[in-house]
Amino acid sequence: MIKSIMLNTSNDLRDFMHLACSSPMDIGVHTVDNQIADGKSVLGLMSIDYKKPVKVISEDEKFMKQIEKWAVEE
Repeated sequence: MIKSIMLNTSNDLRDFMHLACSSPMDIGVHTVDNQIADGKSVLGLMSIDYKKPVKVISEDEKFMKQIEKWAVEE
């Protein structure tokens, strides 16, 4: 499953990381500039530019529903 999200604040990023770390499955975060980060890696997520939407890829349906609050249309 793929979902585009927009994280606007540091609190959004923190909440996203907590949700990702609680998921038993892999979480991938991809930017439009071809940067890729592990959704469970603090350093990886901190290195991404969040001025544009990012794509989150995971097969965890529960996690994908939890991040719906940040979803954006492309």
